[in-house]
Amino acid sequence: MTAMTAAGPPQSALRAAGPVAETLLEVSGVLAVGGTLIFAAVMVLLALAVRRRSGGAVDTRWWIIGGGLVFPAVVLAALFAYSEWHRPPWKPVPPPNALIVGITGHMWWWEVRYRDPATGAEVVTANEIRIPVGRPVYFGLGSADVIHSFWVPSLGGKMDMLPGRVQHLQLQADQPGTWRGQCAEYCGEQHARMALHVVAEAPAAFDAWLAAVARPAVASVASPEIERGREAFLAHRCNACHTVRGVSEESRLGPDLTHVGSRLHLGAGTVPNEPAQLAAWVAHTQQMKPGTRMPSSGERIADADLQSIAAWLTQLK
Repeated sequence: MTAMTAAGPPQSALRAAGPVAETLLEVSGVLAVGGTLIFAAVMVLLALAVRRRSGGAVDTRWWIIGGGLVFPAVVLAALFAYSEWHRPPWKPVPPPNALIVGITGHMWWWEVRYRDPATGAEVVTANEIRIPVGRPVYFGLGSADVIHSFWVPSLGGKMDMLPGRVQHLQLQADQPGTWRGQCAEYCGEQHARMALHVVAEAPAAFDAWLAAVARPAVASVASPEIERGREAFLAHRCNACHTVRGVSEESRLGPDLTHVGSRLHLGAGTVPNEPAQLAAWVAHTQQMKPGTRMPSSGERIADADLQSIAAWLTQLK
């Protein structure tokens, strides 16, 4: 894939887009071939056993010893050695040129943290990870509640995220594109809708993006409706759970919305990020993602305010 799309390619470990995923795909193919050889040998032994039972004069002792014991043992030992040799290394410290990204799993969304290279300040976003092409990315993975598991099939293997503990995973994308990831450990009612997207782009584009998201929120368009949306956001206490830097004090009960207008999806991959979908998400959260920690606001917030809030948030890019 050479161009980034909103949806991206299907979530599949068979579409390797980085060195770790390519190694895992190669090992999987070799293991499949080895398993097929063992299966074929067992079927041959079964056919010989059936033939002897029918009265055929075939001595199967050496077949059983060779095909039933020696052959599987040799093949399995070779496959084990091969897979261990090609296993992606676990590194307790990142490489010198690696981008370090912190990921915290919540029920049911992802908190993403970068470090602003200009100031050293922490930059927080949610549910979407941007990385530079060709540069190793060292993830620090943790959980705020239950066990989650970070998995982006096209970029590499998965790693469990445990409360009170930091796990590490190193990945890399070799081409620009967008890849879907998923929580791979059952974590409750909305586990199936705990998705994320990884966007890989040219290093210069990534640097410009990181510099932009490090700044406080500024609406890209100024109008009376946009200003009403900002005021309605504060008046209805949306800032009690969501941070918008430069507008409200920090709160990490819900995803950071400072630059939410630039993201591809809402609700951790639940719906596309469009103004109409954003207003519907705020109004009917529990209908769209039952059990999530955000209540539906359609009954307590007037429709005009909902539309203004959605318009304002859409402009935060």
